Amino acid sequence: MSTLATGVLRYFEEVLGVEASGFRPWAHSNELPYFLRDAFAFHELALLGQPILLATGRVEAKQSLKDVRIWLDKVKSLTGLPVVYVTDALASYDRRRLIAQKVPFVVPGNQLYLPDLGLDLREYFRKRAPAADTALSPSAQAMLITALLRQPWQADWQPSAVAVALGYTPMTLSRAVKELTATGLATAYTVGRARWLRMELPPAQTWERAKPALRTPVKRTVWVAGHGHDAERTRRVAGLSALALGSMLAEPRWPVYAVTSAEWKAATNAGVRALPEPEAGAQEWQLWRYSPALIPDVTTVDPLSLMLSLEDNADDRVQLALDELKAQLPW
Repeated sequence: MSTLATGVLRYFEEVLGVEASGFRPWAHSNELPYFLRDAFAFHELALLGQPILLATGRVEAKQSLKDVRIWLDKVKSLTGLPVVYVTDALASYDRRRLIAQKVPFVVPGNQLYLPDLGLDLREYFRKRAPAADTALSPSAQAMLITALLRQPWQADWQPSAVAVALGYTPMTLSRAVKELTATGLATAYTVGRARWLRMELPPAQTWERAKPALRTPVKRTVWVAGHGHDAERTRRVAGLSALALGSMLAEPRWPVYAVTSAEWKAATNAGVRALPEPEAGAQEWQLWRYSPALIPDVTTVDPLSLMLSLEDNADDRVQLALDELKAQLPW
C-alpha cells in the first residue's frame, strides 16, 4: 500500500472516527479508457457501508483541475459510484475551486471534502462533528488554543492553571472542562485533588477535529483615529497586520489591533471614539470574545485565533498567506 493511500485511511479514521473497510485496488480499472488509467491510480473502499472510489493523481501525470473535474465526472458516469480525488498537496485557491465545483477530494492531514457520499454519511457527520449550536464557548476555545500552543507540547495539562492565567473564575473553568470533554477533544481524570485533561490526539489532529466547534474570536470591528492613544504599545497586532508579519502578504492600508471588550470600554472612557468610516491615519480595532494575549511576551495575537479570524476572507492572497502561517505552527 502506498504512503499516500495509508495516509488517506488514517485521515478517514482520525476525522470520521471510523475505519474504512475493503480497501484494495479497484478490480475494474482496466475497463476505463487509457487516459484515465494514466492519470490516476484507482482504489475502492467502503465508509459506513457506502462504496466509493479513490482516484489518486499520479505524480508524473500533473493533472489540471479542469481535467480532474471532467475526468472524475467521466469515471462516476461509467461506474455509478462516488469518486474522490486524492492528492498530497493542494493550494488554497485550488481547494476552493474544487469545492465550488462540488468535486470530492481528500488531502490527507489537511482537508476532507465529501459532498455527495449519501444520506448515511451526512447523518454520521452531524452526529460526530460539533454543530454550530454546540460551538465551544469563548472561554473553552481560549483554553484549548492556549493548551495547543504550549511548548513543549504535552498531551496532559491542568485546566485550572490555564484558567488562572486567563483570569477565569472556577465556574467558567468547570463549564469549559465540561465542553472540552463533551466534544471528545480531551478526557478528564484526577490526580489527588487536582483535575487534569488529556488530549486524545496530537496537537495538529486535535486542531483539525476541533475546528467545526470553533468560531472567529472577532465580535465586531471599529475604526478609530490613529493618534491620541497608545494602541501600538498596549494592544496586540491582529488581522491582516499580524498575518503580514508572518508571511509574504503586504501590510494592510490601515493597521489592525485586537482588544477586549473591557479594553474598548476603558478606551472610550478615556475619550477614544469610533469613526463612521476610515480616514487618513485610522486604525482598525477588533473587539475580541476572549483575550488576544493568549501567548505572553509577543506583540501579535496567537496564530490559531488569527487563522480563525481570517478563514472566511475570500482573497486568494490572504488564503496563501494563511497556508504559510499554518506551515509555521510549532507542531
